[in-house]
Amino acid sequence: MYRSSQTDFQYEFGRFIKIIVYLASIAVLVFAMFLLLGTLRISSFAFNTYDSYDEVPYNKVGLLLGTSSNVAPGQPNEYFTNRIMAAANLYRHKKIDYILVSGDNRHASYNEPRQMMRALLKAGVPQDKIVADYAGFRTNDSVIRAHKVFMLDKVTIISQEFHNERALFIADHFGIDAIGFNASDPYSEGNNFKVELREFFARIKCVIDMYILHTEPTFLGDPIIIGTDKEQTNDGAKIQGTKKAEL
Repeated sequence: MYRSSQTDFQYEFGRFIKIIVYLASIAVLVFAMFLLLGTLRISSFAFNTYDSYDEVPYNKVGLLLGTSSNVAPGQPNEYFTNRIMAAANLYRHKKIDYILVSGDNRHASYNEPRQMMRALLKAGVPQDKIVADYAGFRTNDSVIRAHKVFMLDKVTIISQEFHNERALFIADHFGIDAIGFNASDPYSEGNNFKVELREFFARIKCVIDMYILHTEPTFLGDPIIIGTDKEQTNDGAKIQGTKKAEL
């Protein structure tokens, strides 16, 4: 009798484990399909991007997404250079009136917005047409802060196409009427491959952030209206009053 009871328990326990494994497999499959559909939706925003200065519609503000100006000491980052060129040309073609530069300023020694401001000034964009957001630590932060801090309901996002697709996905999720202007990709295929691999994982995280975690920016802040006489520089969560950011 004891052996029979032990055998029955082992049999039932085995069935239980099989059911758990089966349900876990289904859950993993469903989650993988969810991520796949999410990343495909991000790719679909390529239809909301433009490559031509003549065809891109006008928006008051262009959101220039940040990246480092150099990939190594003395080695310029082509992603950065091409984004600056695209933003300056959009301004010259009167497709935008202001450029909101948004990037990482997490440490005193690393300041993407300042790098972008300096480069835009060298490219001929007037200082009073450049607005800095120093709390754009991630694409998620840059896009949501453009809406919730800088009060933009319409915007032209400026970056490379792969990056624009993800930024437009975020913008759409928050009800922002956004289009993307595609800066040129670098010529180096090896560099592009590394970025594409990183972008693959960034898209997965983006889907999780938007649909599951509902991730908000690291900092928000008081509303700032671009194009008024008010100070337009935001440093982290603190408004800088009437003092311009040092260039």
